[in-house]
Amino acid sequence: MVDTSIISSLGFGSGIDTVSLVNQLVEVEKAPQQERLDAKKETLDAQISAYGSLKSSLSEFQSLLEPLASNDTFNARAVSFPETDVVTPNSLGANAQVGSYQLEVMSVAQAQSLAVGTTAADKSAAINVSGNLSISLGSWSYDETDPDNPLPQSFTANETQTAINIAVTADDSLQDIADKINEADSEVQASVLLVDGSYQLMISAPSGDSNALQISSDDATKDTDGLSGFEFNADYSGGVVETQQGQDAHLKLNGLDVYRSTNEIDDVMQGLSFSINKASPGEKFTFSISEEKESAETAIRDFVEGYNELYTTLKALTGISTDAETNETSQGELATDGTAKNLLTRIRSMIADAVPGVNDFNALTNLGIRTELDGTLGIDEDDFDSAMNNQFDQVAAIFAPQTSSTHSGVDVVIGSYATNTVAGTYSGSVTTSPTKGSVLSDTVFAAFNTADTAAGDFTFAVTVDGTTSGSLTLSGDFTTAEELRSELQTLINSDAEINSTKAFVDVTVNDDGKIELQSRQYGSNSKVQLTASTGADFSTATGLSNSSTVTVGIDAAGTINGEAAFGSGEVLLPAIDSDPYGLNLTVDEDASGDFSFTFSRGFAGELSLLIDSFLSSSGVIQSREDSINNQLDGIVDDQDELDRKMTIVSDRLTAQYLAMEQIIASFSSTSDSLDGLTDRLPFTYSS
Repeated sequence: MVDTSIISSLGFGSGIDTVSLVNQLVEVEKAPQQERLDAKKETLDAQISAYGSLKSSLSEFQSLLEPLASNDTFNARAVSFPETDVVTPNSLGANAQVGSYQLEVMSVAQAQSLAVGTTAADKSAAINVSGNLSISLGSWSYDETDPDNPLPQSFTANETQTAINIAVTADDSLQDIADKINEADSEVQASVLLVDGSYQLMISAPSGDSNALQISSDDATKDTDGLSGFEFNADYSGGVVETQQGQDAHLKLNGLDVYRSTNEIDDVMQGLSFSINKASPGEKFTFSISEEKESAETAIRDFVEGYNELYTTLKALTGISTDAETNETSQGELATDGTAKNLLTRIRSMIADAVPGVNDFNALTNLGIRTELDGTLGIDEDDFDSAMNNQFDQVAAIFAPQTSSTHSGVDVVIGSYATNTVAGTYSGSVTTSPTKGSVLSDTVFAAFNTADTAAGDFTFAVTVDGTTSGSLTLSGDFTTAEELRSELQTLINSDAEINSTKAFVDVTVNDDGKIELQSRQYGSNSKVQLTASTGADFSTATGLSNSSTVTVGIDAAGTINGEAAFGSGEVLLPAIDSDPYGLNLTVDEDASGDFSFTFSRGFAGELSLLIDSFLSSSGVIQSREDSINNQLDGIVDDQDELDRKMTIVSDRLTAQYLAMEQIIASFSSTSDSLDGLTDRLPFTYSS
């Protein structure tokens, strides 16, 4: 920094504005370098802005690929439903079965309701009963000797529902009992109602004939004043009134009888869900489901239009244009950027190439989408209409992901790690099919009644896939193997520990009449075993004990594309980082042998994946932006360096001009001292 006193001295002796002169000389020397820096910064700023526009255009275009990358777009359906108050259509999903249907509603589903006779003036007051309530779900047969008062006669447990157990204490109120029922992991619901000035407990089951309630307790009094007053079973129901029986909905679909436990129907016809509002026997109405191609056609046309907009944007950014009026040429901000040009080249190449993993009808040109002379896409309407009308499934295969297998027992599923899976056709072989773990009784079934053994030990516990149940007790009169099978499955699957891990079993009777407990899981972790705490009477009656024959499950095994596959349960996984890695192959029990399978990500999926690679945090665009920003940072450093050098130049010139001013000032001082010198000299002539 030059001292201000020096600056004020400049020009004092010469009379020249040397400060301005120094500034001008510095600016003259700085100007060429500053212009180069400014021009480079302007170019880099323009490129950063251009890449922002490029990313925005790619993202907008990629959003147009989303519907094309979904099979639902090509499986869309339309339904023609008549005006009726009997049934209300709710939703129509992809893959709904195409056809014409006739529907008749014979009856609606309803839930069983039980009114407990125990009443209270205050719903929150203790009712002074205690013990344990067990609530099971299943179906009842009734003794209808008195049609106005049918009595529960025989109960068959619903093996898909779990029983609940409620502990009632003496200080519990009706509301407390209702709350305990509602808090249990069950669809059973309870409420406390005010009826004729007193509060009463109402217990309701889920709708359906097989979801009716059986309520038992450990109260042996069979007295309506005790906990027995809450019971509804074949032995006692004196304290409970069945206000409504459970009933299935009954439909006739194209003349076929269909029964469902609910009025919300979503599994009778694939993809179609509807609500039953009322029964109307004799009233038949017809509706039809057809393919809906408009969504796919719109998505394809939007893609073509979107591509043309993207192409126009990229061409403007990377190309050279000529003004039609002035004939002057101008280039885009990325015209000299090889990265941006390569992006456009790769996208155009994918547009023209065949779709990997799809045979024959496998390119956009097959459905009339072709590149025009200006580089945009155009649609040949005749070819497009023909493809949409006659080869729609193949059109879907071009755009959307597809998998297939030549083995009916092997299903190919696209997994969560399929981002890097390479499309194509692969070979496979199942050398070992998966099995489930099980335990088999030692003896064939023979009828027995647990009540025939005084104080018999019919307790047992079972370990399923590593989860051990609590202590279970078998009770009842078992005259058939089916009765025992059903009771065992209900007891085990209703256990709290088993239910918490979903380690359920299926109980079957084999051809020899032996009872088998089988896990629902496949693989080497699948195992069922009775524990050592199993009671002697239980083992004698059922033939099941901790020494019964246990068979451990087996994982599927085989090869995929010539490499050993990883087997886990019923799933085979390709070797890590191999081309088919990311696909999951589900193998059926007893499946074996060689097969082949294919995977195609579809054109939309492949192009979207390419754009993802461009836009990712480690992609080429980010890399190029990082490079540009590094150059901009370098320009800041270069600017600081230039300013530093110019400060040095300014200081040097200032010092030089200061020296000049000092010399001139000394000349002026000498001149002043010479003035009048001759007057002071002796003998000086004077005129």
